[in-house]
Amino acid sequence: MTAWRIGIIGGSGLYAIDALEDARWTTIESPWGAPSDAVLCGRIGAVELVFLPRHGRGHGIAPGDINARANIDVLKRAGCTDVLALSSIGSLQEELPPGHFVVVDQFIDRTVARPSTFFSDGLVAHVSMADPVCPRLSALAAAAVTAAGGPVVMGATYLAMEGPQFSTRAESRLYRQWGCDVIGMTAMPEAKLAREAELPYALVGMVTDYDCWRDEAAFVEVDAVIRQMRRNAGIARATIAAFAAALPAERAASPIDTVLDHALLTDPAAVPVAALARLDAIVGRRLNRKNAR
Repeated sequence: MTAWRIGIIGGSGLYAIDALEDARWTTIESPWGAPSDAVLCGRIGAVELVFLPRHGRGHGIAPGDINARANIDVLKRAGCTDVLALSSIGSLQEELPPGHFVVVDQFIDRTVARPSTFFSDGLVAHVSMADPVCPRLSALAAAAVTAAGGPVVMGATYLAMEGPQFSTRAESRLYRQWGCDVIGMTAMPEAKLAREAELPYALVGMVTDYDCWRDEAAFVEVDAVIRQMRRNAGIARATIAAFAAALPAERAASPIDTVLDHALLTDPAAVPVAALARLDAIVGRRLNRKNAR
């Protein structure tokens, strides 16, 4: 058993958490480059939280420019045990209108230009992404949305697109044929990297619009997205507070805490010291510089 320390990744429209007590912005450096912003550390009741705005305060970072490796590395260095991500999304299903919240359980990754792993340049690992989110965290997140007064659906497939442009109608209709429910630009490779960092991860999607698959609808317009995003933000903040309040007093171990036990392929004696120095926060539980060459 251990204490919870929850990393919160805030998506579009969520750039701070008003409910945090003893809040302070802290800069944490990463060997993977600059993260999106400093982290806002504080607590809600007895639960410690570390908040990171995915696009930076003021929303100055485009989806393809987010340094997801640095973001996850910084949360790991901050001592986070789990990550709850919030993200604005488009809907690919009629029954998921703007204003709904969706707890995602599967992904299809269509991003093409983003570094998607910590493991290269001398240390190889293959983690399983068959079940890419933490079921315990996801159930708690869904209950928190309900407690916050938001309509929520548990379970959905998220299509991660490169962006920053929105879909063509042909693409949007293709994704529906694939069985996708929602679409966004930021959850990948974020979810993959969280798994590599042994951080249980859950994603709450906040629907801002219908994607452009509907014949009778106009194309997606940013001003409409922003209006809905602002309406969603209040429920998102209340969700975080409800989530923290509902956590068990002690955190039981998760199988995700030790996924690297079954994922590292490289002989520890063959790992370059430079690789271990860069990966100290990610693999320090399993390896250290004494193992390296």
